[in-house]
Amino acid sequence: MPRFTPLVASLPSTVPFVGPETQERARGAVFAARLGANENVFGPSPKAVEAMQKAIPDIWKYGDPENHDLKHALAAHHRVAVENIVVGAGIDGLLGSLTRMLVEHDTPVVTSKGAYPTFNFHVAGYGGALEFVPFRQDMEDPDALLAKASKIDASLIYFANPDNPMGTWHGADMVQEMIDNIPTGTVLCLDEAYVEFAPAGTAPELDVSNPNVIRMRTFSKAYGMAGARVGYAIGHADLISAFNKVRNHFGMNRAAQAGALAALADQEYLAKTIKNVTGAKARIGDIARWNGLEPLPSATNFVTMDCGRDGDYARALVGALIARDIFVRMPFVAPQDRCIRVSAGRPEDMDLFEAALPEALKAIA
Repeated sequence: MPRFTPLVASLPSTVPFVGPETQERARGAVFAARLGANENVFGPSPKAVEAMQKAIPDIWKYGDPENHDLKHALAAHHRVAVENIVVGAGIDGLLGSLTRMLVEHDTPVVTSKGAYPTFNFHVAGYGGALEFVPFRQDMEDPDALLAKASKIDASLIYFANPDNPMGTWHGADMVQEMIDNIPTGTVLCLDEAYVEFAPAGTAPELDVSNPNVIRMRTFSKAYGMAGARVGYAIGHADLISAFNKVRNHFGMNRAAQAGALAALADQEYLAKTIKNVTGAKARIGDIARWNGLEPLPSATNFVTMDCGRDGDYARALVGALIARDIFVRMPFVAPQDRCIRVSAGRPEDMDLFEAALPEALKAIA
């Protein structure tokens, strides 16, 4: 048998999410509406698609290990130095590198109970000691995160704003207050995957002078390129430079780099996508209310809706929707698991959801 490390031998063989493809194989049928993974069904900019198509003949070449063109474009876009940008295989890949840099056996790490589980997956993989604080009124609790980090001398805090799975958010003043009060020696990882969808005043101004803050962004959501796996982080030059010690230097797909560069340049298309998502979220909210469910305010590309019962009821509703070919998901942890979560879709996706929801509710009544 392979000589696994004691840590790896002790971990369960699992994945953070069961993908829709896995469910489709088990069901023997594809979903009619794919509304569970917070993908941007409106897709990438046509200019990004064209750039990726043009890059395909050169796919025999490795991607630029420096991500030079994309890093310089991102630095100009955010008005920071190129030394303040690192590119990686989505936020997930960057979280893995960050955790590798800061976490070893029994290193204390703080996150919210029920927050994005892939972060927990990385921490467990390096032997870190996860400590959780509860959500407060369906929102991550900055004060509780800071207090726990201070109490246990945490190396790392994970905080998403806007939040997944609830779609809630804190304003820039609250986030800046959190940044100003990070305990000495602790790094705050601020996951801003959905920030393009959020209201103005959600994200504080970028300040790359603080060595204990790293802010993560992605092309997976608003830019519609989830399958391309392109994310980036913004931070102090010393913290960003440390990624070069551990990152996969050839991990970025050559075509994906070209697509992200073109997508970033097409801000007009991004604005259209945000408008489409805003309209779809309004319709999801209407459908929820028509069926006696309560949609939560959302600063993301999905709407979380309160089913008014417990987690067993919400799980039954998810199952009933899946049985009707509508892929949705739900929060995993009580009391947030009383909800289901529906991604913004095209009008035809919303038509299918609108027709299926009352049938699903009737089936589990």
